[in-house]
Amino acid sequence: MTFQVLNWLYVQEERASLLLDHDAVRVRAPDREPVTLPLLAIEGIVCFGTPHVSTALIQRCASEGRELVFLTWSGRFAGRMEGPCSGNVLLRRAQHVAGLSEDRALAIARPIVAAKVQSSRLVLQRAAREIADPHGSGQLSTAAAALAEMLPRVREARSLDELRGHEGEAAATYFGVFPHMIRQRAFAERFDGRQRRPPRDPVNAVLSFLYTLLRMEIVAALESAGLDPQVGYLHTLRPGRPALALDLLEELRAPLADRLTLTLLNRRQLTLDHFQEEPGGAVYLNDRGREVVLAAHRRRKQEEVEHPLLKQRIPWALVPHAQARVLARHLRGDVDRYVPFLAR
Repeated sequence: MTFQVLNWLYVQEERASLLLDHDAVRVRAPDREPVTLPLLAIEGIVCFGTPHVSTALIQRCASEGRELVFLTWSGRFAGRMEGPCSGNVLLRRAQHVAGLSEDRALAIARPIVAAKVQSSRLVLQRAAREIADPHGSGQLSTAAAALAEMLPRVREARSLDELRGHEGEAAATYFGVFPHMIRQRAFAERFDGRQRRPPRDPVNAVLSFLYTLLRMEIVAALESAGLDPQVGYLHTLRPGRPALALDLLEELRAPLADRLTLTLLNRRQLTLDHFQEEPGGAVYLNDRGREVVLAAHRRRKQEEVEHPLLKQRIPWALVPHAQARVLARHLRGDVDRYVPFLAR
């Protein structure tokens, strides 16, 4: 499939060919009608996998300062082709300058945390409607109401430390009732809150695996947008830590990872046979379990969702890329504020 998002062309067909057609780019793929778009309407092109890009198109993009980004089929960043004049240095400078001001950083971090709380609340509300157990439904509804009460405090936080405190409280409330959303008792009974290093139960093992996949995809999206994944606003800077990717992960983890985890468990696509316990108590997916999760993750990424800001349907795989572009536009001063992603 080929999509245009915020004037960027995303080509997802593995066997596609991209050709220069006068002042337009022509995308051809087996069993699909060719797509032709004027180059004037395209800021850059992102290719997933190994599509063929003609030399003429490469040279035209380079000469006009139009970026050509290559990602692996799984979404890892592979490389970027740029001409001699690039605005990335100015974008990254704006990104770094924003991080030096707590007010600017707070203005970006607040909507990210608010989106996380709202998305978590939607997950709880959906589960409360679907489960048959009145006690569990009541617990989920109570937690959803508590998250709603936290939102004004999140939006009015006066410092990053205060905001991080609200985020931690919301996460504790959310994961405190997470077992009520799991229909397989063997999994629900072993889950005792969010544990990361290492995961101590199967549910945490799935969550950690999906969060890792999503983080890698966000890093690739930030790289393709010309942003530095290491310089964030909510998460503090540490060597080797993709702080900005972790920032965007907060707003995307509930709709993209948590809901998929619950689907895999509640539809019994994952059983205890898909996990292995290591000496010391760490629990991980085994080879069969990873295959199940990876296959479901790939299918999920190809499903389309209505992007509330762009007002168009795009695959879930492009949501991190859309948000990276939205953030880049804010940092460049094209828009007044960063608008996070909220799934309905």
